[in-house]
Amino acid sequence: MKVFRKPDVTAARYRPEAYNVLNKKFFERFKKKYPKYKEMDNLFLRSIVKKFNETMFNLVIEKRDGAQLPEQIGWLFIGACETSKKENIDYAKSNKYGVQVTNNNWNTDGKLAKIFFTNYAIKHKIKNREYWSFVACRNFKRAVAKAFSENWNNYIVIDSTKKLKLNNQKQFLKTKSEKLQKENLKSYNEFDI
Repeated sequence: MKVFRKPDVTAARYRPEAYNVLNKKFFERFKKKYPKYKEMDNLFLRSIVKKFNETMFNLVIEKRDGAQLPEQIGWLFIGACETSKKENIDYAKSNKYGVQVTNNNWNTDGKLAKIFFTNYAIKHKIKNREYWSFVACRNFKRAVAKAFSENWNNYIVIDSTKKLKLNNQKQFLKTKSEKLQKENLKSYNEFDI
């Protein structure tokens, strides 16, 4: 067992610059572009955006295949991945016991939840798609962590060594062929020649 050195809580920390999309400038541009919403309060518009985001991430958590973002921007889904080879240190328990304690995710059979955003599926043909990215909010991350520990085997298993683009195309073609097969079985009549 390794002895755990307590971190220096008074040391300088690096904090990346936070950027809020729903700022005053955004609401001014929004009201200029859509004058019929000019009378709406910024707090009300912010609550609409937050409610939509909450609905979206609940949909992603509930559905195994995730959800498509509006305007075909991309696809969001939760994937189950193998743990990394690097040790996952539980700092709270390590501080408490004075020995390095690792978190092995025994309740999820050693799997980790990751939120994936992709716009490389066959459906999403948008210009400059390599510049789009997704950063999950704190509420989304916490909801995923809670749902994954309860229902971890419900989510798609993603191999970390392969490209997500190929995996996504195979999954899309597989679901398309399954739907086609179900439709053919409904209309199939063995006595009709």
